[in-house]
Amino acid sequence: MTAMPEKTIAGAGRTIISIDAMGGDRGPATVVAGMSHSAKKNPDIAFILHGPESELRPLVERKRALDGRVQFRDAKGVVSMEDKPSHVMRNGKDSSMWSAVDSVRDGEADVCVSCGNTGALMMLSVVRLRKLPGVNRPAIAILWPSRSPQGFNIMLDVGADVRADENDLLQYALMGASYARNGMELPRPRVGLLNVGTEEHKGRAELKLAHDLISQNAGAANYEFVGFVEGKDIPGNRADVIVTDGFTGNVAIKTGEGTASLIGDLLREAFKFSPMSRLAALLAYPSLRRLNKRIDPRRVNGGVFLGLNGTVVKSHGAADATGVSAAIKLAFKLSQSGFSQKLAARVASAVSLPQNDEADGGK
Repeated sequence: MTAMPEKTIAGAGRTIISIDAMGGDRGPATVVAGMSHSAKKNPDIAFILHGPESELRPLVERKRALDGRVQFRDAKGVVSMEDKPSHVMRNGKDSSMWSAVDSVRDGEADVCVSCGNTGALMMLSVVRLRKLPGVNRPAIAILWPSRSPQGFNIMLDVGADVRADENDLLQYALMGASYARNGMELPRPRVGLLNVGTEEHKGRAELKLAHDLISQNAGAANYEFVGFVEGKDIPGNRADVIVTDGFTGNVAIKTGEGTASLIGDLLREAFKFSPMSRLAALLAYPSLRRLNKRIDPRRVNGGVFLGLNGTVVKSHGAADATGVSAAIKLAFKLSQSGFSQKLAARVASAVSLPQNDEADGGK
């Protein structure tokens, strides 16, 4: 397969996704397989693939679904999971990650997707794409399986920055609500502020100040503020958007992942305990499959970097082809909704909130 000219793909009216092929734990073959899954399901998507072309081209040529839908950007360098962000900024200009982010910066791709080093990807994205005017700290937003009607809640920040004051938390609320409207089609999302209790007198000083700020801006920014929420509400149906600082958010998601893995192991042990339990496992198999699909983290793989002049989706480093495809699907949906432009309008209007009450038409 030859690299398709940019105008050929763009002229087809396709959304162009910039893919860092070298960042994941499973290697570029898994990334290309995820691209192929997405291409089979979605005719309106095409890719710019970043990495060593001599290694990537044979992988792409084996996937018929990718025929005519991939451009290559030869990038020899690889950002490892162990690399420090500062090292990448000094020495990573030839890397696939740098090249993938620059495709969005240069306007040749709509969204960037990478399975690579989170810290390096965030720093690169901030430096190369720049923060939106008025944004102090970008945030990473993820989807969490929940009891809510849409099946998932949004939580942010989950690790972009371990610190957050009351103004940062207000910006997270605004950005999270915009993500909920454009990524999950919730016209008036419910926003909750994570705390150690729901009483208004509880929590650190910045949380109390943030509570008042988020409440004051709810009407103008077109969301419903439900007040303080607790850890048990993250998978619950009380709020659609959970706002917290990056330290707390990252601890929460890692705890959730570990707990889910433990429960899965314990269930497998329990069903292997005796011949009767093996029979019970066989009878329960259809229900267990439905449960597994319902809570499968691969279906919602992808943390969105919010607050930048461009959209970046961070896939889990250990994602398989299904997970990579889910991250690409999310990237496509956000691009189609005009999410980046709407988020910029929301943040711009927030500079004068609560006085400016309808600056962006509730985007």
